[in-house]
Amino acid sequence: MRKLKCRSQLAVLFFLLVASSAFAQKVKFKTLDGKVLGNGSVPLESAIVYLQDSKSTDMRTFIATADGSYRFGQISLDVDYQVWAKYKDAKSPTKTISSFDSRKQVTIDLHIKTDK
Repeated sequence: MRKLKCRSQLAVLFFLLVASSAFAQKVKFKTLDGKVLGNGSVPLESAIVYLQDSKSTDMRTFIATADGSYRFGQISLDVDYQVWAKYKDAKSPTKTISSFDSRKQVTIDLHIKTDK
C-alpha cells in the first residue's frame, strides 16, 4: 500500500513538472523597463515613454514615476519595437528592441538633454 501511495505521489509530481514546463514554453512575452534621465543622470519625473509595435504600429505610453522609472509588460517575443521618451520639448534617441533578443526582461535607460 505504501509503495502504491509513493508511486501515485511521484506520478503527480512528474505531471506537474511536465505541465509547468509546457506552460513556460508557451509564454510569448517579455518585459521592458528602465529610467528616463536628463543631464547628469537626473531622473525626469513625468516624462512620457512611447513604445511602438513595428508590425501594427500600435503605440503604448507610460508616464515616468518620481525616480524616472517606466515599465511595459506583455511585450511580444516575435515583434520588433521602438522606444523613446519625451520631456517638455525634448526627445530621447529612439532605441530598438529586436524580436531576435531572447531576453525575457529588457532594460533600457533613455537619456534626454534638458535644461534641468
